[in-house]
Amino acid sequence: MTIPFSAAHFAPLPGPAVLAITGLPDAIDDAAAGAPGGGFLRAAWYRAAAAAYGARDVRTFVGYGADGRVAVALPLARIGPRALRLAAVPGCYWPWRGFPVAEDAPTALVVAVLRAVAATAWAWRLGPIHADAPVVRRLAELAPEAGWRLLFRPLASRFVLDVAALDAGGGWPRGSTLRKNRFHEKHLAAAGALEWTFHGGGDWDAALFADLARIEAASWIARRTNSRDAKFDGTAHARFWAGAAADPAIAAMMRVALLRIDGAPAAFSFDLDVGGTRYAIANSYDRCFARHSPGKLLQYRNLADGLARGVERVDWGAGDSGYKRTIGATEAAPIVDCLLLRRNNPAAGLIRRLWARPISA
Repeated sequence: MTIPFSAAHFAPLPGPAVLAITGLPDAIDDAAAGAPGGGFLRAAWYRAAAAAYGARDVRTFVGYGADGRVAVALPLARIGPRALRLAAVPGCYWPWRGFPVAEDAPTALVVAVLRAVAATAWAWRLGPIHADAPVVRRLAELAPEAGWRLLFRPLASRFVLDVAALDAGGGWPRGSTLRKNRFHEKHLAAAGALEWTFHGGGDWDAALFADLARIEAASWIARRTNSRDAKFDGTAHARFWAGAAADPAIAAMMRVALLRIDGAPAAFSFDLDVGGTRYAIANSYDRCFARHSPGKLLQYRNLADGLARGVERVDWGAGDSGYKRTIGATEAAPIVDCLLLRRNNPAAGLIRRLWARPISA
C-alpha cells in the first residue's frame, strides 16, 4: 500500500514528529531531496526494488521537523523469522543500500526516528553501504542515544577516481595512453564503423535496455556466471533498473555510454550521476572484440563525458582493482555491512550469529 503523504499535507508541528506509514510513501522523495549523496533514494527506487527483489511488511518511518518538512525517511522490510523481529533497509545493492536523511535534519528528529524503530524491531540491517556515507556517520553518532548498538562488518575494498584533480593537473590522459587508444580504435574499426553515443533521461526505453542486455549476453558475465550478475540480461536486476527509470528524476541520473560497431551494440558503461559523483554500476563488452579493449576505450570517452557534465569523482565500488588503479583510482573507505542491535535484546546472541554468516545482496 502506498500513501502519498508529503510535507505539504501537514501544518507546522510544535516539535519533531514521526509517523510509521505502511508501504513506501511519496514523502521519501522530500527527504531524498536534501540528503547528501542520497538523491537517488527516492520512493520509486524502493518500489522498484520491492517489485524486483521482493519485500515483506514494509513500513517507512517518516520524520517531520518543526517546520513540517520531511527530513528523514527510513523504510524497513521484515526479514527472517517473525519471532526475531528483524528488519532491513530495502533497495538495490548498487551503488549502496541506505535511506535518506537531510543534511540539516535535527539531531532530535533522527533520534526520534531511531527510537520509533526500537519499538517494533530488535535488530535491523543497513547495507552494503560505504563506510564514509553521511548516513553512516549520523548513525555512529546517534544510535547509542536512541538505544541501539551499531556493528560494522567489512565486505570489500572500494576505489574512487578524482577525475577533477586529474583534469586540473593537465596531461590526462597521458600521451602514451592516447596513442594506445588510437591504435586499438584503428584495429577495432576493421570490424565496422564505430559509433560512440551517450544516453540518459528520456532515452531510457525498451530498445536501449535491450541493447545493454544483448551486450551482456555476449560478454564474459554470461560465460562465467550464467548471467546471474548481469544487470540487464533477464535478471531481477533488469526489472529493478527498468522500474527505477520510470521515475524521471532517477532516469535523469542514470547514464550509459554505448559503443556500436556497424550499428550493433558492442560495449557499454552504465553509471548513476548524483551531484558531482558518478557511481560506476556496470560495464561490459562483446567478448569477440576483447583483443582491442573496447571497454577500456569506451571508459576513457565516458570519463571525458562525465567531466563535461560536471562529474568530479568516479566511485567504482569493489572488484577488479587492476584497471581502476591503472586509470588513477585510489582506495577509499571500504564497503561495509551494518547491524543495529537494540540494547537489552533477548535474542542478541542469536541475531549476531546469523548476521555473521555470508550474506547475499
